[in-house]
Parts: sequence; C-alpha cells; structure tokens
Amino acid sequence: MIGPGYARAIVEHYATAWSAQVQRLPSGEGPVHQLGPEFGIVECGRALGVRAFATVCMSQPGDASRVELHLLTREPGDSVAARMAELLTAVAHYHRTGNLLGLGHTVNFGEPWLPGSRCTHGLISLPYLDGPKLEWLDAQDVRCLWLIPIAKEELAFKRSYGLEALEVRFEETSFDYLDPLRAPVV
Repeated sequence: MIGPGYARAIVEHYATAWSAQVQRLPSGEGPVHQLGPEFGIVECGRALGVRAFATVCMSQPGDASRVELHLLTREPGDSVAARMAELLTAVAHYHRTGNLLGLGHTVNFGEPWLPGSRCTHGLISLPYLDGPKLEWLDAQDVRCLWLIPIAKEELAFKRSYGLEALEVRFEETSFDYLDPLRAPVV
C-alpha cells in the first residue's frame, strides 16, 4: 500500500517543476480500482495557455523502476480534461497490469488523442520542455516522463529507424506537439 507521503511528494514535485498549483481531477471511468487508492490524475497550468495532465502513483514505491507520465495540451475545456485523464488512466492501467513502461516505449491509444487528430499512439519521451527539474523526483527515485501523442506513421518510422531518428525529425520540422491536427513529421 502506498502511503500518502509518496503521492504528496509526486504532486509537490509537479507543482515545483511547473511553478503552479496542481488540481486533482475526478476519477475517470474504467478499472481505476486496480490502480490503487492513491492513484490519480492531476492538472496543472504549465505555461501560458498550456495545461499539463499527469499521473500520480502510476508506479508503486516497490517498483524497480518508478515512472510517472504527463501529457500537454492547449485545448481548453472540461471535456479535454476528461479525455486527458482517460488516456493517462488507460496507460497507467496497462503499465500496472500489462507491461511496465519506460523511456522510448510507445502505447496505442486505440483512438485519436483528441477529436480529428491523426495521433493515435503515445511516445514516452524525456521531458525536453522542462528538463531535469521535472524528470527526476530524487527523494523517491521517480522518473517523470512526457507522453507525446504521435501518428501511426511516426510509430512505424520509430520502429524502422529508432527513437533518436524520430526525435531528430521532430527537431528538424519544429513540429507543434500541442496541435492535435498536426501532420506526421515523416
């Protein structure tokens, strides 16, 4: 069982890294009970017009490799918040009951990230926009990574050429990671 100190440390880490107040979202639908009582999704205003949604207690203190994930969006509204919570909860459930996830792994969302988007998968990446201040919660040895929505073409490119090659494409094209309607970079 997770003590409240572990969950609190994760939430405080997000608040410090993003210099903003963190709000816990209501539990979404699905088998949330399988994720433990401390599991949750929080929302935080990361920067002007950008919202971050992040897992709390996706990993457990006893896990060999503890990982938490966040998604970023500039789309407003409660329905978007509910969608981000749903996606992160599904990914956390897969992590807890399927295969442990980590840096460079991809997940299938099963549907578009947001309505009309070609991004139906997520790439677990370093938090390039926030750097080491977000990446590591040292006291708990927890790694906070960025779940970047990607298109199936980008997933195929990653499988063929590797993670680094895909990340180079992201940089070369200056892709807008917040645009749900963006075209694939490959």
